[in-house]
Amino acid sequence: MHVAKLSISQAWDETKAVLTRDGKLIGAVALALFVLPGIVLDLVMPPAPAGQFPAPGPWMAVAAVAILISLTCQLAIIRLGMGPHLTVGDAIAHGARRLLPFVAAVLAWGAPLILVIAFLYASMAENSEKPSPAAALALIAIALVGIYLAVRFILMSAVASAENIGPLRILRRSWELSAGNWWRLFGFLLLFAAGALVLVWAVGAVTGLLSQLAFGSIAKMTPGGLIVIIVSQLVSALLYLTYFVMLARLYLQRSAGAHAGVPSSGI
Repeated sequence: MHVAKLSISQAWDETKAVLTRDGKLIGAVALALFVLPGIVLDLVMPPAPAGQFPAPGPWMAVAAVAILISLTCQLAIIRLGMGPHLTVGDAIAHGARRLLPFVAAVLAWGAPLILVIAFLYASMAENSEKPSPAAALALIAIALVGIYLAVRFILMSAVASAENIGPLRILRRSWELSAGNWWRLFGFLLLFAAGALVLVWAVGAVTGLLSQLAFGSIAKMTPGGLIVIIVSQLVSALLYLTYFVMLARLYLQRSAGAHAGVPSSGI
């Protein structure tokens, strides 16, 4: 059976049109559900050595809440990106209603991978001077499998937002919609990630330098540090909301009901 090829350029053109038309609404959702929780999390998270997680503590509860809020934000923005026009409150309520099936779908495929990776990493860490070649190869293999699955399930959040279905059906629909377009979707992810890293690094470096010159310190809980955190969260929100709208437009290209542009869960 012939599989229609996705057009990344078409999705990008549609994304620009959506952001031009509904940018204020989408921006309001991102500020409320992404930027503010992100700032709070940055402020309460304790410092940790580079490449390591902070020590367990009460901040983890804040992190869990922030993650759930950000996932609600993702579903709400995707809903706005599909149209037709709706209010910020309706979009947020829609995202909240679809949150549990989406989280369950993410855990269904992501949790087993994380557990296997954690087990292999721990087995290698036990003998860091002479790690097991078999464990190292297995870790590389499972990482490649994770990348493959991440691309196949890239439309999962769009499916979760658009269709009133359960977790396993969300995974199946995402798998179906990405069929025949793995390399296009992988290329889109790779280019977007590369551009995002460059932008975040450049803005972070400039903001950090200016804040240090102006305030003398960019340590946490200082005026300079707070400015760096706020700018970082704003840039991240801009990137994420663009990415989420792109997912919405890619979904509509591949969905059988794309011409209607109205999610079946339908507000």
